[in-house]
Amino acid sequence: MTFRKEEIETFLATFEIYKEAIRQQPGCTHLKLIQDVHRPEVCCTYSHWDTEEDLNNYRYSATFKEVWPLTKALFAAKPEAWSSHVVDEQS
Repeated sequence: MTFRKEEIETFLATFEIYKEAIRQQPGCTHLKLIQDVHRPEVCCTYSHWDTEEDLNNYRYSATFKEVWPLTKALFAAKPEAWSSHVVDEQS
């Protein structure tokens, strides 16, 4: 997500308010916010969901219906979203 530079603090405050509600959604096992080191207006949420159905249920939840309009109003560019799976991982 790319935010207008003057809105990044608003987004960070919004994430702070809603992060626990998102983490408490059924099927959400992990949520983190990642911010670009050189372009702080670029952020990404990284989440793990038990199933795609859980993710879709979140997208229709009251929490999402509250947070998404607030977040969307701050964008400088169209957001991207994708689902993926781990192909290989080394600890």
